[in-house]
Amino acid sequence: MRDFYKGKRVLITGNTGFKGSWLTMLLSRWGAELYGYSLAPPTKPSMFEICNLEDKIDWYEGNILDFENIKKTIESVQPEIVFHLAAQPLVGESYEKPVETFNTNIMGTVYLLDAIRQNKSVKALVNVTTDKCYSNKEGFYGYREDSELGGHDPYSSSKACSELITASFKKSFFSDARNLGVATARAGNVIGGGDFAKDRLIPDCIRAIGLGHKIELRDPMAVRPWQHVLEPLQGYLKLAMYLYEDAGLYSGAWNFGPHHGNEMSVFEVVNRLSQHMDFEFETGEALVKKYHETHYLKLDSYKATKLLKYQPVLSMHETIKLTAEWYKKYWDANVDLRKFTEEQIDLYESKCFGEVK
Repeated sequence: MRDFYKGKRVLITGNTGFKGSWLTMLLSRWGAELYGYSLAPPTKPSMFEICNLEDKIDWYEGNILDFENIKKTIESVQPEIVFHLAAQPLVGESYEKPVETFNTNIMGTVYLLDAIRQNKSVKALVNVTTDKCYSNKEGFYGYREDSELGGHDPYSSSKACSELITASFKKSFFSDARNLGVATARAGNVIGGGDFAKDRLIPDCIRAIGLGHKIELRDPMAVRPWQHVLEPLQGYLKLAMYLYEDAGLYSGAWNFGPHHGNEMSVFEVVNRLSQHMDFEFETGEALVKKYHETHYLKLDSYKATKLLKYQPVLSMHETIKLTAEWYKKYWDANVDLRKFTEEQIDLYESKCFGEVK
């Protein structure tokens, strides 16, 4: 897979975000010709700036809602592969800014797809959505790609809409004659070093630790399909490669979740993190949730495992350990975090490919 990306022109929207930064580091190691389209980093601090990734990617700064700018960027870059990560990615913020969320996640997808429709260079597009695009029944089973789409909150609903829009463009404009592979990727709750977003479990814990505050859990028994950020990225990269080689066979929706059994409650994740980082936390009925959130969520990734040979390689113990180690290094001013992140990728690649590049 690494050899496939060497010399390929790859565009990442949302390259300054958490996942986008890790994806940039992976593809730069593999020799891809990298381009990014995004706003400035969405958080302070940000992994993009901490790891000095601006020299790894030709970054076009712009809003995904600026249709003319997107068209000009794609015309200039002539990408062969596009990973669409630009989004408003937070459930809580979607309640506070529903119009902005629907605009970004729906019209942003429309503008990108239409810009690609007007350019013939793209051979593969992966639109990254979310596991929350499903109509959640709170059942103890994993959602499959053909499960009902839905979404209670504006974020989840907007991503379900993005799924439908992508499918519509594929059927309407990206026929077999165009030979453009179009897919959506639905991943679980992603954790790992470099995430500083608000209202996410690990970043909230890290901020509380840094301030010396006790951590309060608003829904400790909520269960999620946790996975290290490198796991779904492995899936996205395999998916794009297969789309490039056979658009007809691999276009469609794909789940990328953890191993069965890696689903874990919020309480257990924080408890395990505390064993690596030595902090206190508490739960209680007083910690009332501000908004509706799904209590139980699980993905079925059999399709990707069978057809893409997608295989998560990290246990939850390893995932939490890698995450804790990254943030501990972040607090050490003497550590080169880009080098340390490369070392974590070395470890991951050795598990995936049997060797360190």
